[in-house]
Amino acid sequence: MQSSFQFRRHGNVDKGPSVPADAALSAQKFFRELVQIFLPNGGRSSVCDNLVAALHPDGRARRSSVMGLTIGTAGWSIPWAASARFPSEGTALERYARVFDGVEVNSSFHRPHRTGTWARWAQSVPTHFRFAVKIPKTITHQAELRATEPLIGQFALEVAGLGAKLAVLLVQLPPKLEFDGPLTSSFFSLLRQSIDAQIACEPRHPSWFEGEASSTLKALRVARVAADPALGETAAVPGGWEGLAYWRLHGSPAMYRSPYSSEAINAYAHKLKRAKREGIDAWCMFDNTAASAATGNALSLMENC
Repeated sequence: MQSSFQFRRHGNVDKGPSVPADAALSAQKFFRELVQIFLPNGGRSSVCDNLVAALHPDGRARRSSVMGLTIGTAGWSIPWAASARFPSEGTALERYARVFDGVEVNSSFHRPHRTGTWARWAQSVPTHFRFAVKIPKTITHQAELRATEPLIGQFALEVAGLGAKLAVLLVQLPPKLEFDGPLTSSFFSLLRQSIDAQIACEPRHPSWFEGEASSTLKALRVARVAADPALGETAAVPGGWEGLAYWRLHGSPAMYRSPYSSEAINAYAHKLKRAKREGIDAWCMFDNTAASAATGNALSLMENC
């Protein structure tokens, strides 16, 4: 079909329609045309209806209201060693989602995904399943949070395909990015206005773990990620807004590779159960995927919770 929207390309990847940021906040008609462009004929109607139904009247993606405990991994690859714990039929995501209740999508940090791709992922998982999505490096590492309205607008268009299953936006900051109060406030305010989801920030500069930064994040309703390995004791525990506790476990001592011991799993299980008892929406995502340790660790943690 003929479309009035122009597309930009990066390598072999469609970056999607080039539109102003405010279009991300109001265009149900736009989404109908967008889905028809991105999906084959057989999938247009159902995905389009799901996408439009997932919008607020002001165009923001509606966040799932499900609260509790979410355990999973970065990505949904299932290693051979753990394959017997999952159903044998279906796509990798479908199999993963029958065991875990949530996943962290990191590929969105490196490259854009079409709205239709997000929508297909949302359709392939159960209603209760939730996605945490890492925002693009063009926003965090290249623009360093400055003048990001067009970039956020573009990203909002893309992830709207998840509809109500988008739960958390993960904002990982570059190690050299220092805390700046006014910039932090303007950026996270814009992000929240553009996309309706909880926000977890993973800063990696020491200035973000001091009093002013913590109080600013709390006022903005932005949770600070508890990471492992951590820069220090403060970085190892959730901070900022107390309505969300988000652990990202990258593996230690070998980052992205080392599995966690049974003792470590038990310790994290205790922390997660305590957060849940206190009414906090608690997430724990294993990112030690390089040597396929994440899935086994996540399964063990789930059994202990």
